[in-house]
Amino acid sequence: MRVSNTALMIGASLALSACVSLGGGKPPTQLLTLTSSATLAADAGQTAKGAAAITIAIPTVPQAIATTRVAVSDGPVAIAYVKDAVWVEPPARLFQRVVSETVAAKTGRVVLDPRVFTVEPGIIVQGQLKAFGIDAAKQEAVIIYDAMIQRDRGKSVETRRFEVRKPVASVTSEPVGIALNAATNEVADRVADWVGKVSQ
Repeated sequence: MRVSNTALMIGASLALSACVSLGGGKPPTQLLTLTSSATLAADAGQTAKGAAAITIAIPTVPQAIATTRVAVSDGPVAIAYVKDAVWVEPPARLFQRVVSETVAAKTGRVVLDPRVFTVEPGIIVQGQLKAFGIDAAKQEAVIIYDAMIQRDRGKSVETRRFEVRKPVASVTSEPVGIALNAATNEVADRVADWVGKVSQ
């Protein structure tokens, strides 16, 4: 297997020597996804005037996490990926779905998918997923989401940073998936609380 300079830097860390990879190889035996712990009841219906709806946009991401691999950072400059850990879709889209489901379930508001609204998006929540992966030095899953709420077509704007860290038992596929799912749900809960207060 070819090894890049980045992989060599990561490989210097004993904790990661058998857990990360930058190359290809055999396909993973399973794929990772994110699921919301707060869901709407079956057959639940919601109605709202356009301006009262909420649209959760897919966040922008840096190139390191614009992939279906799980990023591992080891210091300020070294990035690798967890061996055999692959998302079913890019994490930005999975993250957006969990936040949308959670906001809808916790606030009772109509939440629109940005790909399907046609007239009035209502309150828009967008932002950047600055970190979504594993901090090798601290053995933690970390999510940093810089969010912005726009109301009245941008006449009113409010921003907030959400950061959640969860311990990871080992830097392998299943533990990192579990930790990142838990962190995503905590961020989604906080976003729902924030959106609920702002949109009252």
